[in-house]
Amino acid sequence: MSFPVHVIKIGGNIIDNPTACTDFLRVFAQISTPKILIHGGGKIATQTAAKLGIETQMVDGRRITDRAMLDVVTMVYGGLVNKNLVAQLQAESCNAIGLTGADAGIIRSTKRPVKTLDYGFVGDIAEVNSGQLNSFLKSGLIPVIAPLTFTSEGVLLNTNADTMASATAVALAPLQPISLIYCFEKKGVLSDPDDDESVIPSLTPESYATFKASGVINQGMIPKLDNAFKALESGVKWVIICHAQDLALAAEGKAGTVLSLEK
Repeated sequence: MSFPVHVIKIGGNIIDNPTACTDFLRVFAQISTPKILIHGGGKIATQTAAKLGIETQMVDGRRITDRAMLDVVTMVYGGLVNKNLVAQLQAESCNAIGLTGADAGIIRSTKRPVKTLDYGFVGDIAEVNSGQLNSFLKSGLIPVIAPLTFTSEGVLLNTNADTMASATAVALAPLQPISLIYCFEKKGVLSDPDDDESVIPSLTPESYATFKASGVINQGMIPKLDNAFKALESGVKWVIICHAQDLALAAEGKAGTVLSLEK
């Protein structure tokens, strides 16, 4: 398994763990093919908000982003977290460039409309500038993208990093084969949530439907996998879900759970 470009998303739980994050970045830097890193924010925004006396509101694991919290996530995600990741990658001789969606206009969004709940300054992705991202890659730069996008009116919006990774991979797919890799603290999709070794090595739409029907795959993993299969249907070659420390093997299809449309 070999791809010209990997779009890699790293979860907040890894970012929150300095040792795990350093180990991940070391492996990421050693991947020789062009790559893009999209990162979550972890708990640092919540901790910073508390220091500033700003209350954090979460609904079903999603952050309500009012004006005060938008300032916090902009500082933390686009500044503190993003630039620390870039600095560590530079120390690994990985020529990273730290970005938000607003930089070079790479990811534009619209403010999420109010339905049953007002999420505040949260973005739904409208467009990914694949040509600009490809230009970064061709020049030898490694984009490291914070979970912030922008509107046509020039407003920054907090945006789900999983969604950003999927949208980025889909946008790049017409230009070259793309793999989308989600790295987190588990070894892949598990058949038993209490057994970290019970990794399901591969999933197709058919086997995924069977696992869902039997209840083996349930709860929070379902929306992640639904989005992953939508990415495959939109042109991404493979989606891989793996432990952060297994990234190098996963990039070769030798670790984690590999999702494909092929039977």
